[in-house]
Amino acid sequence: MEWQLDPDHSSLTVSAKHMMLTTVRGTLDIASATLAFDPEHPEQSRVEAVIDAASIDTGVEQRDAHLRSPDFLDVANHPHITFRSTRIEREGDRFRIHGDLTIRGVTRPVSLDARIVGVVKDRHGGRRAAFSAETTINREDWGLTWNMALEQGGWLVSKDLKVEIELAALEPAEQQGEQTKERETAASAA
Repeated sequence: MEWQLDPDHSSLTVSAKHMMLTTVRGTLDIASATLAFDPEHPEQSRVEAVIDAASIDTGVEQRDAHLRSPDFLDVANHPHITFRSTRIEREGDRFRIHGDLTIRGVTRPVSLDARIVGVVKDRHGGRRAAFSAETTINREDWGLTWNMALEQGGWLVSKDLKVEIELAALEPAEQQGEQTKERETAASAA
């Protein structure tokens, strides 16, 4: 069953080391997501997401403009970052989501460590689900190779990027109605 993205309660954060010392964090907007989620069999679920590359926000406009430039995301030519799951493995109460990540037209496999935070009824009687996932990628694998050597050794920007995702989804109302009818039919047949 497909669930709808709740963008107001979802976030994607990327962090990298600056000058090998401090951590700089930025957020990106999840433009859309398709989540075929089965709460009874989560390992049979699938997810596809589209991220707005131009939405990068680190809190410093000059840095954000550089990140949007051809040195990094090249948003004029590659406005979206995409992820498509290929399989999901259960690891106890956690999951490993394998998929293809495309940045700047380059697609590489990635694995995310994920968990289901919970599935609850909201105040309107519908169901909401929340998920958390993270991974670390080497940005150079996607052609994001710009850097500057530091006088004391090392690099201005780390190669490794930590990616953290908090995703909220809503069960569409028509599916909620279908499930209610199915439960009522099953209850009356029993």
